[in-house]
Amino acid sequence: MEPITVAEVKKRMDAGEELHLVDVREPYENADFNIGGILLPLGMIQTLQIDEIEDLKDEEVIFYCRSGNRSGQAALFLEAMGFQNTRNLVGGVLAWQEKFGTNTG
Repeated sequence: MEPITVAEVKKRMDAGEELHLVDVREPYENADFNIGGILLPLGMIQTLQIDEIEDLKDEEVIFYCRSGNRSGQAALFLEAMGFQNTRNLVGGVLAWQEKFGTNTG
């Protein structure tokens, strides 16, 4: 797992790059604020309910949550399950809101 900053993700999004973003928060958190990732709560990942991202094992996948803790756990867990390029959004959506304050999802 490698860290990635909100500035780097935003720059890549603004450049039109297709990113594989996965929000590991709960549905109510995602409804409040989302930067465009698919919703796959950490509990589902930990119980291997990962059909939605199974085909991304060889792709870069950027995980995010509220602060970076749950997404770090998800990235490490999936790395152990064979995902090759997991990234953790440093600071999560809190850092995103602090820096950009916008909802892109």
